[in-house]
Amino acid sequence: MQFARINDVTIHYQIIGAAGDKSVLVFANSLGTDFRIWRDVIVRLAGDFAIVLYDKRGHGLSDIGQVPYAIEDHATDLAGLLDLLNVKNAIICGLSVGGLIAQSLYQRRPDLVRALILCDTAHKIGTADSWNARIAQVEAHGIESIVDAVMERWFTPAFRRPENTAFAGYSNMLTRQPVAGYAATCAALRDADFTEAAKKIAVPTICIVGDQDGSTPPELVLSTAKLIPNARYEVIKDAGHIPCVEQPEALTAVIRAFIDFALHGEKPHE
Repeated sequence: MQFARINDVTIHYQIIGAAGDKSVLVFANSLGTDFRIWRDVIVRLAGDFAIVLYDKRGHGLSDIGQVPYAIEDHATDLAGLLDLLNVKNAIICGLSVGGLIAQSLYQRRPDLVRALILCDTAHKIGTADSWNARIAQVEAHGIESIVDAVMERWFTPAFRRPENTAFAGYSNMLTRQPVAGYAATCAALRDADFTEAAKKIAVPTICIVGDQDGSTPPELVLSTAKLIPNARYEVIKDAGHIPCVEQPEALTAVIRAFIDFALHGEKPHE
């Protein structure tokens, strides 16, 4: 395991190296998860890219830090980690709140961003009332009290079968995040609005969404793609909010095709 002290917060991260001429692909995960959600994608990409994964503050093995947070705090952490690792001009893949972090990183440190993969995310997610209600619920009754509702948004009915041990495992991942970090990131989501910033994104961008995403539905993700100049849009079939878990092969194919286009101008095969 690898740890770094960034902005007075201990950040858990992992590097999977590649040949020196390979592009760097950075993954930022969703609310209530740690970087293990990317496993089935990165095993398909390792060797072709250098890969950086990390647990954002308040999640996984990283510190909670001072609460509440803003998305800019998360983005500053990621910028600090990439500076420490001497990474510039990376492809940033962010899922859900990770996608907002990616947008903020581009806004604050465009030198770090070569392209954006915005997965199951948007320019603005949810409402103040919905996030305040979520914060109040988990602070009063724990994350366990929202598991069923969250899992319905994260995963399709086919994945939520009782006999699917992976479903139980991801439920555990959610409930074992610290309440303070989870609630603080909910506040960051509540206060984030990149509607105007999205219009100024000038690097190659793709917006990807699971066709059954209950947290950031396809129409919301499409509306974000329409804000971003020349952004691509792709729907992953038979997936909810976390296609890297449900449909890693399909998601990896979309990521590869986009990177080929973004870096080399190669059009995907029809």
